[in-house]
Amino acid sequence: MGRQYSLIPSEATSTGHDRRMAAPDAVIVGAGPNGLSAAIVLAQAGRSVVVREAAPVVGGGLRSEALTLPAFVHDVCASVMPLAAASPFLRALPLATHGLSWIEPPVPLAHPFDDGTAVLLERSLEETGRQLGRDGDRYVSLMRPFAESLDALLLDILAPVHAPKHPLLFARFGWRAMRSARHLVRSHFRGDRARTLVGAIAAHAVVRIDRMPSAAFALVLAATAHTVGWPVVAGGSQRLADALAAHLRALGGEIILEAPVRSLEELFSARTVMLDVTPPQLMTLAANRLPRAYARALTRYRFGPGVFKVDWALGGAVPWAAPECRRAGVVHLGGTLDEIAESERAVWRGQHAEKPFVILAQPSLFDDRRATAGAHTLWAYCHVPNGSTVDMTSRIEAQIERFAPGFRDLILARHAMSPATLEAHDPNLVGGEIGGGANSLRQLFVRPVARRDPYRTPLPGVYICSASTPPGGAVHGMCGYHAARSALRAL
Repeated sequence: MGRQYSLIPSEATSTGHDRRMAAPDAVIVGAGPNGLSAAIVLAQAGRSVVVREAAPVVGGGLRSEALTLPAFVHDVCASVMPLAAASPFLRALPLATHGLSWIEPPVPLAHPFDDGTAVLLERSLEETGRQLGRDGDRYVSLMRPFAESLDALLLDILAPVHAPKHPLLFARFGWRAMRSARHLVRSHFRGDRARTLVGAIAAHAVVRIDRMPSAAFALVLAATAHTVGWPVVAGGSQRLADALAAHLRALGGEIILEAPVRSLEELFSARTVMLDVTPPQLMTLAANRLPRAYARALTRYRFGPGVFKVDWALGGAVPWAAPECRRAGVVHLGGTLDEIAESERAVWRGQHAEKPFVILAQPSLFDDRRATAGAHTLWAYCHVPNGSTVDMTSRIEAQIERFAPGFRDLILARHAMSPATLEAHDPNLVGGEIGGGANSLRQLFVRPVARRDPYRTPLPGVYICSASTPPGGAVHGMCGYHAARSALRAL
């Protein structure tokens, strides 16, 4: 175990004891994947590190709970994590020694249609192409360069703006990526099945698929499917957070739970402060200490739509009309690309689609630790306007029933999470937004503000390391990694 530190002289730690010892080199606020990653990088460099987490468990968006019934394990937020499995940083850590194991469903993604058929995003490029008829060869030629060079590509795109390490690959990717997903698929494919399969993937990033740079997200997520799959953590996402925490402790780091931070003044005894928080939280913690221009820039930071999520305990597997959907970890529900695009446009207009595009996952088909024998867990979400108070449960269930008649008959219990519920669970999910900020073209490259070092705030020794910094949302730990590297350069 690491040394114990007192961070706030007037407060007790999570164990109730007053620990008045030397201040640590670094304090990290927030034990989500980026906060833990930043802490690990600093600890690897020999710095003494303390992580303070307001919740009673580590994880942030990486938590698993019995949301519906006892013995049913549900991932509260992050669940299917291809970028975690592919992350240059996370892959380099010995997390398996701390109990982490991945489960890769046979098929990453299925997209059913109203005629009872489905198209599958298979692990194999060629198997995927064979389903797409005349678009098969076009699909393989589009995806092969990025799938076969994914490791090199991720080194450049999971980083702040810089001179690319692999300029030719990066340029080839940029030529395809810097456009809308809808334009990409309509210019590249002739049939609706290929257009729908690829175009809908972009909506994972909470972007309008008819706006730039949504094509970038479609390409990256499809490439990961052919390289590492779209895996889930065996036993639930909490196991990944626990493995990161265990590795940090093995390096001598300390984690203090139920220890909220209300002001940066509580942390100034440390040489370095890393904040796994969003811009509004940073402004609250800093009070009036931030320079006026920087504070104004933070107020211009924008968040995208939120999500409405439902978890179910089921008495059996989902009765898909297209049986091949039972091989897939993720299922997209929304019909044609035009229907999906319209439902997503409605959300950006502040409306609630009657037939929302639904992203669904069925982890218990492949992980028997998620439910009791013969039963299953299931989750699904749709996008809603940021901060929405509309209950979307019935609309989500109608979309599932549309492609799986008899689904409702299997429901043993359900648990719904509105944007407000999600934000209460994790304050970084502002208005229910799960990406740390809108993925507009500007904020794809510049977040949270235009600054040579986006992680370093104007306050000496204070850094922001959340998904509101490059490279943005998803579980990959790279925001924390780059922020900690920035801090080490300054040290």
